[in-house]
Amino acid sequence: MDPHHLRLLRELGDRGSVAAVARALHITPSAVSQQLNTLQRSARVPLTERSGRRLVLTAAGRALAAAAVEVMTALDRADRAVGAYLDDPSAPVTVCAFHSAALTWFPRLVRRAANVRCSDEDVAQTDFPSLVGDYDLVVAHRLAQHPPWPADRVTVVPLIHEPIYVAMAADSPLAAQARLTPAEVAGQPWISTHEGFPVGGAMTAIAAAAGRPLDIVHRINEFTVVASMVAAGAGLALLPGHTSVPDPRLVLRPIDGLPAGRFVDVLTRPETLHRAAVRAVLDALREISRGGGAS
Repeated sequence: MDPHHLRLLRELGDRGSVAAVARALHITPSAVSQQLNTLQRSARVPLTERSGRRLVLTAAGRALAAAAVEVMTALDRADRAVGAYLDDPSAPVTVCAFHSAALTWFPRLVRRAANVRCSDEDVAQTDFPSLVGDYDLVVAHRLAQHPPWPADRVTVVPLIHEPIYVAMAADSPLAAQARLTPAEVAGQPWISTHEGFPVGGAMTAIAAAAGRPLDIVHRINEFTVVASMVAAGAGLALLPGHTSVPDPRLVLRPIDGLPAGRFVDVLTRPETLHRAAVRAVLDALREISRGGGAS
């Protein structure tokens, strides 16, 4: 039964005529009659009857109208509960992020928002959108040359465009140069991410620009581990410019003619942003990401 139809039945019992119901609800008497007829079709016994020129409730109609009061009360209580939930700025908000963003931004985020619940998720780029079913806010990254996020499935809130640099040990001969060419780095051993992860696509672009495949000797997704490997002389790697932890053992250099970078965005379901607590955490993430660097 449609709650609106139940309300009409209740109003008819309280107001005594179809015309009075129509005036109270700002609809036509014929609309009232049509909707009462729709309600009648779902009932097994007559709900209304004629008393002279007036339409009145039967005993069954009065019983259903009384039950409608309980339904309206429950719906109003539910609506108020939803409203309180949406407006509660302290309600828990779940946030996940890929490792380098989590390492850089989560410590500052938890100081700003006591209600945040943080998780790290190390997934391939194509798997980030599906995480919005498990988290309120998903901090995701993709390379500029990769397809955009599926706008029909998620709401996308841009945070930053982050440059990606070649990382090398501070004592590497290449560290003396301010900029590097694809040809200069292509002959070195490399540390890459696993297949399907965004930074790996930038390495493909370097290989294409150099006209030769890169010698990938290690595949490691966690950038803090990558940084330690690079510092130990295990090879070159690509590291993000804003969400990498500063390390005096490393030097980061751009590549001429190949402005590698990635977009860091927040993905969420559209309805999630109706919550005041989620919007507050999102605002905090925006401010923190604009600051850049580690904290």
